[in-house]
Formats: sequence, structure tokens, C-alpha cells
Amino acid sequence: MPPTHLDSFVPPPPVGRRAEVLAGLTRAIVEQESSRRLVIAIDGVDGAGKTVLALELADMLAPHREVSRASIDGFHHHRAQRYARGRTAESFYRDSYDHGAIRTLLVEPFRAGAPWRRAVYDVQREMAVEAPPEPGSGRSAVLLVDGIFLHRPELDDLWDASIWVEVPFEVSVPRGNARFGEVDALGADPASEGNARYVGGQRLYLADVDPVTRATWVLDNTDLAAPVLLTGPLDVG
Repeated sequence: MPPTHLDSFVPPPPVGRRAEVLAGLTRAIVEQESSRRLVIAIDGVDGAGKTVLALELADMLAPHREVSRASIDGFHHHRAQRYARGRTAESFYRDSYDHGAIRTLLVEPFRAGAPWRRAVYDVQREMAVEAPPEPGSGRSAVLLVDGIFLHRPELDDLWDASIWVEVPFEVSVPRGNARFGEVDALGADPASEGNARYVGGQRLYLADVDPVTRATWVLDNTDLAAPVLLTGPLDVG
């Protein structure tokens, strides 16, 4: 898939409270129906910690079920389509991703046990991804899909279960921007002009969809060392 700042990062095994909570979430996923392939969304605002969580869960699930991971960042629209209506919060929310490709090239073939595409577009280099598809997975395999806007109506029916990663903007914005270098006061401020397109688009999503009410599990990831699993069959308070 197209490289990102986090795709080359291998998180250390979780320890302490984080290990306890993620073990509970892993058990809940493992106990989902094992007679068919499952696709699980990991949703949240930018900087919530979705990709790292997906990497952690993939590692913890691997001894129990075949597991793969993908990110919807590999399914961006071309630049011209993303910015056709300007560089606004509305266009960020409405025009960033190719929902049809996520459905027909990623999720549906994975669920059918057919070859599937991990990515179709490299947004960093603004070019199509020319890579062979992933082989079909076994019947009890799990696919973790992380990204933003995953509970929007165009995608919501794709998931067998979902995780909403809850983090306030005051934490997620500086955390997310730190992936790209040192963060100054403006970069850390959710209300700053430099963050307006992205924070504004995510506020539109929260208002439109209220994803916390749609998720199977809600993980408060504000404190990375001590997350809290708020809902789900194996709550860890």
C-alpha cells in the first residue's frame, strides 16, 4: 500500500493498562462469528491513533485468526476531484475518498475470498498504485480497515463490526500534526486557519453521522497509556 508516516512504524507490544484493554478488545473480536470472513472498521478523527491501534490489534489477533489490515488512505480520489469544489471543510468531507473502490476492490472481494486491492491511489505522490492484488483469505480471516469517515452512509453497511476511537480535538490535532514534524501553537490549535479544512470536515462528519452511536465498540484513546473501552460485549472500564 502507499507508504505513510505510520506504515513503517512497528508499535511496541502494549503494556500495563493498555495491554489489558486491548486484550479485552481482541477477545471480543476473536469471539465474533468465526465461520465467515469479517471486516472491522477502525474509525476516528485524524490523530486519534487509529493506525497504531490497527497495527496493535493485528498483532494481537494473529495467533487466533488470520488477519490483514488496510487503510482507506489508499483509496483517495485524484487531486483534481478532491479539490474540484475548493479546499473547504465540505470538500474534505464529501470528496476525499473513492467509496465505490473501497466497496468493490477492497471489502467485497475480501469477504468473498477473492483477490483484493489494498490500495489504488498514492495520495502522497499523486499517482495510481500499480501493485498486484492480495491473495484471497481463509474463511475465518479478519480484515481491519482504519481511516476517517468510515461510518458515513456510503460505507456503513460494509462493516461486520466497528471501533470508534474517541479523542477530543484538543488532543488529536497536535498528536496528528506531530507525525509531520514539530508542532507550534497554531498547529496545535483546532481552531487555527491551518487546521480549518480538516477539523471542519470532521466536525461535519460528527454532526451528520454521530459515529459514536453507530460503533460496536468505543475506545477512549485520549490517554495512550490507559485507554478505556466504553462499550462492547467485553467492557473494560
